[in-house]
Amino acid sequence: MENTEESANRARRFIYEKSVDFAQAKANRIYLEQFLKSKAALLQSESTETTMAGKEVYAKAHPDYIALLYGLKEAVAVEEELKWKLISAQLAVEIYRTESANNRAIDKSM
Repeated sequence: MENTEESANRARRFIYEKSVDFAQAKANRIYLEQFLKSKAALLQSESTETTMAGKEVYAKAHPDYIALLYGLKEAVAVEEELKWKLISAQLAVEIYRTESANNRAIDKSM
């Protein structure tokens, strides 16, 4: 991977452009985590089981709950992918800054 001013600028643009996507991905994940709790409570309330343990088993085995878990899995995958791409872009900028500072120091010493 090249460490040029242009590559650092591309990395900065990527960070700027993808920050909205990352924020939305994180919001989606948090929403699904919270909604999962609500859905469990709704499913427990519709259960005909008489014990709390039975109601919990009913809710967590329900197809709607399992579908939400799958959605949460997908939301986490999207968020994590964006997070690591953003971290990689940040590192590219930092590497360029470090190499530029090192080159300036070498130039001064000559």
